[in-house]
Amino acid sequence: MKFDALKYSYPSRRSVVYGRRGMVCTSQPLAAQAGLDMIKAGGNAIDAAIATAACMTVLEPTSNGIGGDAFALVWTNGKLHGLNASGKSPMSITAEKVRELGHTKMPDRGWIPVMVPGAPSAWAELSKKFGRLPLTKVLEPAISYAREGVAITPVTAYLWEKAYKQFKEIFKDDCFRGWFETFAPEGKIPGPGGVWKSEGHASTLELIAKTNAEAFYRGELADKIDAFSKETGGFLRKEDLEAYWCEWVDPIHVNYKGYDVWEIPPNGDGIIALMALNILKGFEFNCRDCADTFHKQLEAMKLAFADGKRYVADARYMTVSPADMLSDAYADERRALINDMAQEPEPGKPNSGGTIYLCTADGEGNMVSYIQSNYMGFGSGVVVPGTGISFQDRGASFSLIDGEENCLGPGKKVFHTIIPAFLTKDGEAVGPFGVMGGPMQPQGHVQVVMNTIDFMMNPQEALDAPRWQWTGGKKIHVERSFPYAITEELVRRGHEISVMPENISFGRGQIIWRNEEDVLCGASDPRADGIVAAW
Repeated sequence: MKFDALKYSYPSRRSVVYGRRGMVCTSQPLAAQAGLDMIKAGGNAIDAAIATAACMTVLEPTSNGIGGDAFALVWTNGKLHGLNASGKSPMSITAEKVRELGHTKMPDRGWIPVMVPGAPSAWAELSKKFGRLPLTKVLEPAISYAREGVAITPVTAYLWEKAYKQFKEIFKDDCFRGWFETFAPEGKIPGPGGVWKSEGHASTLELIAKTNAEAFYRGELADKIDAFSKETGGFLRKEDLEAYWCEWVDPIHVNYKGYDVWEIPPNGDGIIALMALNILKGFEFNCRDCADTFHKQLEAMKLAFADGKRYVADARYMTVSPADMLSDAYADERRALINDMAQEPEPGKPNSGGTIYLCTADGEGNMVSYIQSNYMGFGSGVVVPGTGISFQDRGASFSLIDGEENCLGPGKKVFHTIIPAFLTKDGEAVGPFGVMGGPMQPQGHVQVVMNTIDFMMNPQEALDAPRWQWTGGKKIHVERSFPYAITEELVRRGHEISVMPENISFGRGQIIWRNEEDVLCGASDPRADGIVAAW
């Protein structure tokens, strides 16, 4: 396999990192090192991914938790496997019940948007199917960090403070008391370099490790979740937990200029990135930093999002197939809509004819692209007291409009924004990549892929490059480092450009590529506190 971007691109502001026997990239240095320690201890890239993910629930609780969801793409023995560990809505909840409670749209916080968490099942299933070390060994670092305490990094401290200021004003119901007890004990939160610990979090991780997550779904932890939900007005019950386990799925892909770009199929929105790339592959791009390139990227992204928002849902309820959405004929049809001016996107008819990301690799060829999230920062704000289980609020993405594919219903998966990605060429692995951050994720994927393939950037360059983000209608956000002259030309083309004062909203990515000599090349996003841990 030949991957020219590793060979010919110039050094970036931060150097790429090389290794041969193992590599872990994520937004927290201690988590990356813990994952690499698993490989050094005789484990593989899958063990490293689980260890890193579990550590991230302690090191970056502002973005994910034990009560979150997860997705993974695993390359092993020459094949790519997909794992969907997104949860389902409780069987007792319906759109009608939520409307009767006075809501015209799904709320962001509290019990209503809480779904069955999938992350613990992902750790257990990955360990069982592909891991080499026992789960008790793999979760040791996370347990130790939770019990002994960790020093909080600057970006996490910033997000923690931002959430605390908001939550102390709006969290009045009894279901939120566990959040304050866990994350703001005695009204105090950790600043940069401050120490945070949680004995309940450590004990919960121990039970998950010892029982391969059975305690979470069918045992002691499930009983605690059930009791707290009943006590504080939640819909989630032990029966919902008992009925759930993550599932293996076949990844979907498009070929973009000789490279296959892979994503998890719906209910994940990775298909949006693939639809955009399918449109963009019909253009030639000779210049990255020119207005015409960015204009075409933005217009393709808008068209893909319009379709994704309209059609992506629980696969059992979708009225169009991913194959139709990714067909070349449909891409041609959508591409023809792009002209020189910004447009308001509308969905087509394909069948007419707070998140953390990490990636790992080992010297044996195994590679993992993994993402885990509570959504909207800390998630729902619901934390089971004494357990450290902080629940996601993924149900906030449901519609309350009867008849829509993504309308809330019992036992249903929701349109999901967290998406791991993977790149292959000629049937061989190039490697895992991802960009975390709500609707920025498919947009980040498109920009990283094009930076790599069209513009020959190495992994660090591909992450460092200034980003744009479509936010709806003709509204575009750009980073402060985005070229001023190009923003002016985009405005003349009808785009409504806003230069943002901070860059956290533009995603935080990680990349590992493997070259033809089996050398690993990794990069970590400068918008976060992460590193590349290599061996």
